[in-house]
This record gives sequence, structure tokens and C-alpha cells, in this order.
Amino acid sequence: MKPQEFTEITIVGEDDTGLIANITNMLFERGINIENLDQAVQDGLFRMTMHVDTSEMVCRTGTLREDLQQLGEELGVSVQVRFPTESTAKRLGILVTKESHCLETILEAKRDDALDAEIGVVIGNHSDLEPIAAAHDVPFYDIGDENGTPDEEKLLKRLSKHDVDLVVLARYMRILGPEVVFRYEGRIINVHPSLLPAFPGAEPYRQALDAGVRITGVTAHYATTDLDQGPIITQRVFDVPDSAEPTDLQRRGQPLEADALLEAIQLHLSDSIYVHRGTTHLRNGVDSDAVQLGTPEELHDANPSAPTDDLDGNIEAEMG
Repeated sequence: MKPQEFTEITIVGEDDTGLIANITNMLFERGINIENLDQAVQDGLFRMTMHVDTSEMVCRTGTLREDLQQLGEELGVSVQVRFPTESTAKRLGILVTKESHCLETILEAKRDDALDAEIGVVIGNHSDLEPIAAAHDVPFYDIGDENGTPDEEKLLKRLSKHDVDLVVLARYMRILGPEVVFRYEGRIINVHPSLLPAFPGAEPYRQALDAGVRITGVTAHYATTDLDQGPIITQRVFDVPDSAEPTDLQRRGQPLEADALLEAIQLHLSDSIYVHRGTTHLRNGVDSDAVQLGTPEELHDANPSAPTDDLDGNIEAEMG
């Protein structure tokens, strides 16, 4: 059986004794075989993702979902079930705040058939970008209060309602809570305006200027519970002019933010990348010349090619 033919069950909630046993016993009683199980606990929050074979289960799909959700309520955890027939088309959930450039680029790529996915929903912690979503006939929800503080319970409900496979942080200026990150681990892509791991956190363009760097850039990466430290997918670079202000860097960076984010989304959707030991790699058979993970080919040609040391010889000498 191929991975996409398995049913995916995700459980998130406070860690407690017996959680795994209760879930697995219910599946066993219904003739369901567990093919893969991944679990993690962080700061008292439990997450478990299972891929199970439901082809010979002794109940209906609707009954299984209801039973698991009822058990989840009894155990104080949230349970999400996705059957193979419900996951044929990839769906994006795009999170935004007020900056429109990344959202517009993604929506335009979908319009131009450059994105192999459906855009299920746009969710903001402000309502500023609702007209852009509406112009592309995409549902929009504002889950922020008057200060922009998001209601993450509403956020999770909207993502679940629209069957989101990949969460895209298109300049979403809020830190996602661990429950959201745990639920969608490996399926959240963020874009950050610096060359990570340099200048994480707030005001990265200001940080770059304060550090006096001559080049900076942007990074699209998988989001984790460690802020701006997830596996890097794509990066873009640009020069920092002398006497530049943060707004100067923002003007230079915004088009590259959108470009890097879109390519990262496309790589994920095409299953062209995988994460191993915290770093992202192209899968075998993917043409590295067809993607721009970092600098463009023109920059390669501009870099000096000589003189160079005999690196292999130096390494051997050092080892000797």
C-alpha cells in the first residue's frame, strides 16, 4: 500500500498516561492495522501522528471518526482523522497579517496554473487583506482581536474545516502556538526576512543594519516550535547599500520574500524535498538546475574561480 492510501490520525493535547494505549486499543478492536506511529512531547504537550490501514476495518468511516473524537473528548485531547479519499488534492491554508506581497504572489501563481494545489482558505489576525482573498474567490477569516491577537482555537477549526494539508505563513506576524505547530509539524512553511540562522526574531532588517552586514536576504523554512530555527528550504540574497534604512531593505527584500516562499511551497507540494537530521535535501532524481535554492546562476559566474588551494590535499595533510 502506498503512503497516500493510509488513513492519517493526529492526536494533540496535554500529555497523560495511557493516551497511546487507549487510542491503539480502539483501532485494534475495529480491525485497523497501524502502519506507522510518530509521537513527541514538548513542554507537556503531546502529539501523535499515525498512518493506519482502514481497508478491512469493521465499521464505517463516519463511525470511526465519531468514536475517535468522542474518545478524544474523554481523554482531553483533539483528534483529527483524514481518510485517503479526502486527501487526493493538496490544499493550502495561508496565514497573513497586513503585508500583501506574499499572498498576492501565491494567489497569482494559482491563477496562472503555476501552483499544483487548491487554496482552501486565507486566515488573518487582521482583516486588511480580505479584499485580496475575495478578488480570487478564496474564503477569508479574521481570527484576531482589536490588537491582532489571534484565537488559535478558531484558527485550528478553520484549518480543519477546509482540510488544509500545508499551512503557509505569508508574512504572518505572530508566533504560532505549540499546539498548531505540533498538529501540522512538517507542513508549515514560513518566510523570514534574513539569511537564517542570522537575525531571527523581530525586526531582522534592523538587526542586519545594526550588525553592519554588506549582504542580507530572506529565508523560506519549515516552522518548528523553536522560533526561526526550522529546516531551511530556499534563500535569496541582496546587497545592503551604505546608509540604508530598514525601509530600503524592506523594498529590496519583499519581492525576494515572495519568490523564495513560492518556490519552497512548490518544492514541498511536488515532494521534491525531504528533511534529514534537521536539514532539507533534494530527493534523488530532482534536477537541481531546475530550482533556485539559493543564489542565481549569474552570481556563480561573477564569483572568482582562482586561485584555489588543493583542498583535498590539505584535508589529507590535516588528517595525517
